[in-house]
Amino acid sequence: VRPVSEVCRDTVIGRHQSTKRPGRVSVLIALRPMNSVSVLATLPRLTDTNGCGSVSETLPETVPETVRGYPLRAFLICLVAYTTAQMDLALFGYAVPAIRAEFDLTLSEVMAIVSIAFLIGGGLLVALGWLGDRIGRLPMFQFSLLGSSILVALISVAPGVIALTVLRGASIAVGGLSYPITGAIVTEEMPARLRGLFMGLLQIGYPLGWALASLWSMWLLTRYGWRPLFLVGLISLPLVWVVRHYLREPARAQAAKAEQAPAVLSDLWAPDIRARAAALFLAQFLFVWAYAASIFLFPSFLRDVRGLDAFNFSLLIGAGNGIGVLGYVLAAWIGERVWTRRNTVVLWTLLGSILFQVLVWVPERFGHILLVYALMSMFFYGSAAVKFAYLAEVFPTRIRALAMTCCGSLAVVLGSAAGPYSVSLAIEAWGWHLGYAVLVGVPLTLAGLLYLTLDSLPSGLEVEEIERRMSQEATA
Repeated sequence: VRPVSEVCRDTVIGRHQSTKRPGRVSVLIALRPMNSVSVLATLPRLTDTNGCGSVSETLPETVPETVRGYPLRAFLICLVAYTTAQMDLALFGYAVPAIRAEFDLTLSEVMAIVSIAFLIGGGLLVALGWLGDRIGRLPMFQFSLLGSSILVALISVAPGVIALTVLRGASIAVGGLSYPITGAIVTEEMPARLRGLFMGLLQIGYPLGWALASLWSMWLLTRYGWRPLFLVGLISLPLVWVVRHYLREPARAQAAKAEQAPAVLSDLWAPDIRARAAALFLAQFLFVWAYAASIFLFPSFLRDVRGLDAFNFSLLIGAGNGIGVLGYVLAAWIGERVWTRRNTVVLWTLLGSILFQVLVWVPERFGHILLVYALMSMFFYGSAAVKFAYLAEVFPTRIRALAMTCCGSLAVVLGSAAGPYSVSLAIEAWGWHLGYAVLVGVPLTLAGLLYLTLDSLPSGLEVEEIERRMSQEATA
């Protein structure tokens, strides 16, 4: 009987089949059935990426213990891709006042366009996220980058409101796919002791994307109008080639796909999963209701209430989001090293809610508004750094992309559909200060408190250990 290492090396795993015959050692295999961790540890060394190009490095035979080498490369590629995707989606926020002017729309009418577009995007996004578990992370990642770039650029030639809404909705779905895909890749490639930190750092792509969009807006929007601004979306196209040649399908995802049944939507309603799935969906929905209303209406608030022109409100929002990156990094570090992720989410969200009230009611001068906005973005928006890591690690690998799509991305698009439109109606009825403060502040506070109903897990656990613990708690 040969050593177990030889047996595992010559064992058939998924589509990657050894040419050797196992012979007598099949008895040994029967006596030592491999679980998901052992399959992960014994995946054959591959150089292909399932039809998505190739990489020179081999798949790890064990869970990575350091970020050096491929894990760091995967993180950096995901960060750049996620940043450019957020930049593409953020362009619309800066263009809202100009779009209102060209099509002669009221505030609630232009927010209705935003809401309908997010509803269109939400329906498409669920199907695309499901394919991330069925087809693979990399094919859908490439599709997201390619499709989003083209759809965003096409907005520049939209002849009317209907075409604008449809193109915006399609770009939200395809571009929004970067959220679950990059999260799944980083979760499955990073060592456990640093996973939360790097998942948090991945979320700085959000404020960086808005900051980059503000730079383009300061130049193109003020000089040439809103239509040329959306041609910036084509900048993301070269990343398709980068992903194809320098990323691989995560070993954990391959192991889960080889061993377990494909993910279906009903998996999220399993007895040991549904309570956390429902709580996370509702918390994310309320958070994004507040977030989308705050960010999409803020340029109009600065113009109508504070009297800033397009250049100055673009500068203020871009600079505030750039400074706000510090809050993302700090939240990720505290959630990984000092406190639990759940408790960090609660603290950051509640502080962000308080600072938003200050932003609406108190500062009037540019410098004061910038200071409060930067502090608010550090906590309000920075809480996403810990939310993202928590959401990614509390679901089994087999359904991770689907769960992040439904409890994350779907909640994002539905919250983005409901929030801005509802808040715009309140603003028209009650005025900017009261409508903005109440219908953003209350949902944001509730979102933070909802996390208290979820498990406060220790940081640094392998995702397989988290899955085992949560399954035991559900059956206890």
